[in-house]
Amino acid sequence: MAFCQYMFKEDPMAQVGIVMGSDSDMPVMAKAADILEELGISYEMTIISAHREPDVFFEYAKSAEDKGFKVIIAGAGMAAHLPGMCAAIFPMPVIGIPMHTTSLGGRDSLYSIVQMPSGIPVATVAINGGANAGLLAAKILATSDAELLTKLKAYSQDLKEQVQAKDAKLQEIGYKEYLKK
Repeated sequence: MAFCQYMFKEDPMAQVGIVMGSDSDMPVMAKAADILEELGISYEMTIISAHREPDVFFEYAKSAEDKGFKVIIAGAGMAAHLPGMCAAIFPMPVIGIPMHTTSLGGRDSLYSIVQMPSGIPVATVAINGGANAGLLAAKILATSDAELLTKLKAYSQDLKEQVQAKDAKLQEIGYKEYLKK
């Protein structure tokens, strides 16, 4: 099974598994990976089709805990079974990312992921919400990692300062000039 890894020398095991059903999901899933990298969280990224290669999928989900994963981020479109099936097998948190689809705009994916049966929860972010999935995974990990929690607080402070800088510019030049940028 081929996969992309981002692991640190001091932490040889990935903490987060990122899995998608198709390479067309890569732009969204990359946003989750970017957040994890920014916060120094190791991950493994894989493309697996739960429908086209169920044996490979089952091995992935069954071995995820032994690999050291603490969270799986799973993206899927249309029928969107990948996140739910991960949650059915993997005993720790799964975050589902519903992918935008051309037929129903991603609502099909969203409903499929968010409407899990009792006992098989999947935390679900917005359609194409890769960055928020990365942040949610980081927040889950930060419940037992003080250093990561500090990084998340700094990340939030940076977001706040970005908004304040935008407002200061708006107040200085007015909305008409602001819109010209």
